[in-house]
Amino acid sequence: MQIISRIPGDSPNITRRTVRDQISDKLAYMIHSGLLRPGDELPSERELATTLGVSRETVRAAISMLQAWRMLEVSQGARTRVLGPGSVGVHDSVSILRDLGERSVEEVAEARAAVELQVIRLAARRITPAQLNRLDDLLADQAAMMDDPVRFQISDQEFHEVLYRACGNALLADVVFDFYGYALEHRRNALRRPGAISHSVADHRAIVAALKSSDPEAAVAAMQQHLEQVHRTTLQEMDAP
Repeated sequence: MQIISRIPGDSPNITRRTVRDQISDKLAYMIHSGLLRPGDELPSERELATTLGVSRETVRAAISMLQAWRMLEVSQGARTRVLGPGSVGVHDSVSILRDLGERSVEEVAEARAAVELQVIRLAARRITPAQLNRLDDLLADQAAMMDDPVRFQISDQEFHEVLYRACGNALLADVVFDFYGYALEHRRNALRRPGAISHSVADHRAIVAALKSSDPEAAVAAMQQHLEQVHRTTLQEMDAP
């Protein structure tokens, strides 16, 4: 199966694909993009099911697919571990991420802010009750992830995916998701610093509160603060010896 482009699990032909396929694509994309790296231990099936909004049986089936592709290692009585990209090809989205790697961090941060702030402005007007409920569920779970960077990274991608799709413009959502994937290896390390996850969760709460108020300017201000925090901590990690 070819990994779908852009945001995994949200293809226009989504109704033709099983939920298992959608979840396997999400996890495969995280591995290809570097969000999940060889040696990482995945959260439990129950935790993954809660974070991704599916059943444990679906998570188990998706993991089995990635195990067959040699992207994951499943051991009895132990956490599932990431092996690497395996032999399954990734679609153009990751190629675009590689192209972004040739750009300066300042250039990418400026472009991301220009697009993402417009996305959040639209989301404040268009977000649905179901999407708000999904964000609330993710926030509730993130409160228990302060010492679990891998699990938080998976939840963080889900959180941003819901935000981007809430703008109601698939093209904008696709573009900003590519920016989200920039410098993930440094972002991973930044999240391991004391207080980093709690700071991100606080930013997420402020964004959701603004969205619930249907106030575009408040939502933009909350997202701006979050993006500045992400940019600052990523730069610190990139400059670290």
